[in-house]
Amino acid sequence: MVLSQRQKEELNKAIADYLGANGFLTALEHFQKEAALSDEVEKKYSGLLEKKWTSVIRLQKRVMDLEAKLTEAEKEVNSGAPTRDRRAPSEWIPRPPERYSLSGHRMPITRVLLHPVFSLMVSCSEDATIKVWDYETGDYERTLKGHTDSVQDVAFDTNGKLLASCSADMTIKLWDFQGFECLKTMYGHDHNVSSIAFMPNGDFVVSASRDKTIKMWEVATGYCVKTFSGHREWVRMVRVNQDGSLLATCSNDQTVRVWVVSTKECKMELREHEHVVECVAWAPEASVPAIAEAAGMELKNKKQPGPFLASGSRDKTIKFWDVGNGLCLFTLIGHDNWIRGLKFHVGGRYLLSACDDKTLRVWDLPNKRNHKTLQAHSHFVTSLDMHKSSPYVVTGSVDQTVKVWECR
Repeated sequence: MVLSQRQKEELNKAIADYLGANGFLTALEHFQKEAALSDEVEKKYSGLLEKKWTSVIRLQKRVMDLEAKLTEAEKEVNSGAPTRDRRAPSEWIPRPPERYSLSGHRMPITRVLLHPVFSLMVSCSEDATIKVWDYETGDYERTLKGHTDSVQDVAFDTNGKLLASCSADMTIKLWDFQGFECLKTMYGHDHNVSSIAFMPNGDFVVSASRDKTIKMWEVATGYCVKTFSGHREWVRMVRVNQDGSLLATCSNDQTVRVWVVSTKECKMELREHEHVVECVAWAPEASVPAIAEAAGMELKNKKQPGPFLASGSRDKTIKFWDVGNGLCLFTLIGHDNWIRGLKFHVGGRYLLSACDDKTLRVWDLPNKRNHKTLQAHSHFVTSLDMHKSSPYVVTGSVDQTVKVWECR
C-alpha cells in the first residue's frame, strides 16, 4: 500500500502523539529524530491513531458480516431453495431481505395482524394508535385513534368485518373495519388489558388483563357475560382453540392454563416454565402429525391425540403441551432472549417465533430444530403473523417499524 507524502506525515504525527500520550518517551525521541518531526505535535493529531484503529476494526467486522450473508445467499441460489416453483406452498418460509419496512408509529409496536380477506394488515403501538397498511404494496392506509394509552393487542373476527382492540387504558374497543368507526367501548377490567381474541362464531370476544382475570364479552351488547379467575399474576395472552370450546392463557405466574368455556372451570394448569410465559398458540390440525412425530407418538390408533398447545416464555424456551393429558411433550431451545410471539406455519411442519434477541426463527417441528434464523429488526421483535393463504409474514418491533417478509 502506497501512501502519499502528506498521508505519511499525518501517520508519523499520529504515531508520535500516541507514543507521547502513553509515556513511551525514549521511543518517541528516536522516532522524532528518524522521522524528522518537531518536538511539538499539533492538537488535531491527539488520539487520531486510536480513532482510526477502532474504526478499521468496526469496518472489518461489518465486512465479515456482509461476507457471511453473501455466502448464505449464494448457497441458497445454488441449492435452488428460495425459488417458488421448486417448493410447495406448505414449505414456503420467510426469506431475507424484507420486502417492506414500514414506519409511522412513534413508539414501540405491540402487535401486528394480517386481515383474513383483504391485502391489509394492522399494527398497534404504545403510541395509543392502530395503523392500517397494505402489505402487498407497502402503502399506509389510515390510523384509528380512540385509545388513550398503549394499545396492547388487536383481533379480527373470521370475515374481517370487525376489529377488536384492547389497551392499557383498561378498555376494549370494537371497530367497524369497513367504515373504520369505533362501534363501542367496553369497560370492566381493573387494570391494563393485555390480550384480546374473537370466539370462532364472532358473537363474543375474550380478553386477558393485568387484573389477573379473563373476561368474555358479548359483541352485540358490549356486556361482560363471564369472568375466568385463577391466575395469581398478570395474564399476558388469551387464545381460543379451533372450535371455541377451550381457552389457553399464560401469565406472569409462570403457568399456562386451559379453561373450559362452557363451565368457566380451569381444566388444567401447565407448570414447567421457569419465568413469565409471554405467548401461547393452539396447534392447527395440519401440525398434529409433525408434533406427534417430534414427540414420538403413534397416530395409528383411532383416538386423536391432543389438542396441542405451544407456549413461549422469558426463560427463552418454547414448550409443546398435550392438552389431552397435561404433559409437556418437548422443548425447543435456541433463542437468546424473551420469546414474544408464536405462529404455526400454514403447512403444519414449521413454527415461527419472534423474540427479544431481534430474530424471527423458523422451527422444523418433526426434527425439533431451528430451521432458519432471520435477523429481523434492530431492536426486540414483539409480534409476528403469517397469512393463511398468501406468502407473507409480518413482524413488529420496539424499533417502531413493521416489516413484511415474502415467503418462498
